[in-house]
Amino acid sequence: MDIGLGHYLSVAAILFAIGMAGIFLNRKNVIVILMSIELMLLAVNINFVAFSQFLGDLVGQVFAFMVLTVAAAEAAVGLAILVAFFRNRGDIAVDDASLMKN
Repeated sequence: MDIGLGHYLSVAAILFAIGMAGIFLNRKNVIVILMSIELMLLAVNINFVAFSQFLGDLVGQVFAFMVLTVAAAEAAVGLAILVAFFRNRGDIAVDDASLMKN
């Protein structure tokens, strides 16, 4: 049995759906939201690399590296904001995030 493009797209769709469900079903925990965003970016990377291999072009792999860079920056900034929020409020509830506007 040969693994084709459809298999990679199916795995990416499942990962993207899990990430989207994690965001919509859990709005209380910031860490789960960040992990769900990372899953969605991973699904996009799988699509980029799969189509790059299928078309015989390296552009998709270059875009995958760019997405990895953005994901790393997003994780670093998100966790830094999370630590600052925890130091100020004492908890990391998403509902209290609107209080930081002042």
